[in-house]
Amino acid sequence: MRDYQQDGRSVVLSQNGMCATSHPLAAKVAVNILEAGGNAVDAGIAAAMVLNICEPQMTGLGGDCFALLQPAPGVQPIGLNASGRAPAGLSADRLRAAGHATIPDGSANAVTIPGAVDGFVTLSHDHGKLPLSEVLAPAIRYAEEGVPVAPRVAFDWANDASRLQGTARSRYLLNGKAPKAGQVFAAPDQAKVLRKIAAQGRAGFYEGEVAEDLVSALQAAGGSHTLADFAATKCDYVTPISTAYKGHTLTELPPNGHGATALLMANILAHFDLTSLDPLSAERAHLEAEAAKLAYDARDRFIADPSAMQRLDHLLSPATAASLADLIDPNKALHLPSQRLESVHKETVYLTVVDKDRMALSLIYSVFHSFGSGIASDKFGILLQNRGAGFTLQKGHPNEAKGGKRPMHTIIPGMLGKPGEYLMPFGVMGGQYQPNGHMRFLSNIADYGMDPQAAISLPRSFSHAGELAVEGGYSDESRAKLAALGHSVIRPKTAIGGAQAIRIDAESGVLMAGSDPRKDGCALGY
Repeated sequence: MRDYQQDGRSVVLSQNGMCATSHPLAAKVAVNILEAGGNAVDAGIAAAMVLNICEPQMTGLGGDCFALLQPAPGVQPIGLNASGRAPAGLSADRLRAAGHATIPDGSANAVTIPGAVDGFVTLSHDHGKLPLSEVLAPAIRYAEEGVPVAPRVAFDWANDASRLQGTARSRYLLNGKAPKAGQVFAAPDQAKVLRKIAAQGRAGFYEGEVAEDLVSALQAAGGSHTLADFAATKCDYVTPISTAYKGHTLTELPPNGHGATALLMANILAHFDLTSLDPLSAERAHLEAEAAKLAYDARDRFIADPSAMQRLDHLLSPATAASLADLIDPNKALHLPSQRLESVHKETVYLTVVDKDRMALSLIYSVFHSFGSGIASDKFGILLQNRGAGFTLQKGHPNEAKGGKRPMHTIIPGMLGKPGEYLMPFGVMGGQYQPNGHMRFLSNIADYGMDPQAAISLPRSFSHAGELAVEGGYSDESRAKLAALGHSVIRPKTAIGGAQAIRIDAESGVLMAGSDPRKDGCALGY
């Protein structure tokens, strides 16, 4: 139970519908859509489009999205992969010949074709109830009128404004500076794009003057992108993957996302008795860090576009998890080569919506690094993602950069359930942290019996690139023990990730939601 004399949040309860997002305005828009007769898909799309304006450093029309959708109680979840592909002209050989060991994350070569818009239009057509024009109307209004910049958003904006280049600086800075909390940010030209999408569907973005604007900006920056690349963009329905952990089921999407990494971590940690450990102990953080090192190492070896990947069964095999668990020494830290994706990026929005009929949506949406590539189109000011930085230039690697391929992707929606008790769409923001974050959330629920809000709020740790980041909520004693085990312990410059979750109680039908205090957002129901 919460200590009501301490800072904290209570879970949010409702009986009809619920939304949890990283920004209050987006959550309110989602609830408005539900009250107007829309379903979870309508509300989720409406909220996501508002987040384009509320958190432009995190997400936007130039990004990708993934979704898990349970259309009705008892129905198997559906997966949607709306991540874009590299332009046909991308060549790893050419980049290596130019002297690159990795794809520069602020270059046009890092820009894959945005897939999110096609994903949203597809979800709306196949599973929504309301016309797209009605769903996009709130985002159009906010883009035109502007929104006050929230405190956490202002913090991130100021930290990463240097990534903006060229046209993007005039579009996303106010008088040459990052906006402060409370200043109003508007993007009226993006409202024009949303109107085109509302009227024309995907053609309003992937064809005509919007596509021409995007291709022109990319070609001017040295990209090989063409109108044909944009016109060919198409999302895919995929079959989710899952594993069992102490009576619970964790469901993820298959590659090119790294949800399999979360499943591997769960399978590794199932070999240890975490329940006997204090949730903020050095011992728990150590075991989690070691499992993450091993699971992420496997990720970097194998996860790629499904057309190039052949080892998914190996990653999900109980035998693989058992052999990796045997490598963990409870008294000493492993030292593995640094993970391939060196930069730690935290720029993602996640939202979840459950409607009165218990359709449940788990949706994640991102431009990858803060402000993506930093490249924006001239006419409409759309920031373009830099997901191509998720490729490797290692020759022969399954994730080697190539035209038409999808890169290894870090954003993953999740669903957690326990048969006969609950279903819970959830997600964890924070780039590289996400598989670790999924496992931490699962363990907080399954090992420690926490409610969704407590499971989200608990302090976090994350081992990455040779360092163990430990949030401020850990004791000095725990930090010292971790250092004595051989970890290079640091305190992160900002909070590790963020999260949202909605639990659907199987018996009562009551909705119980949590939203991360590390962000500006909240959970709202009706």
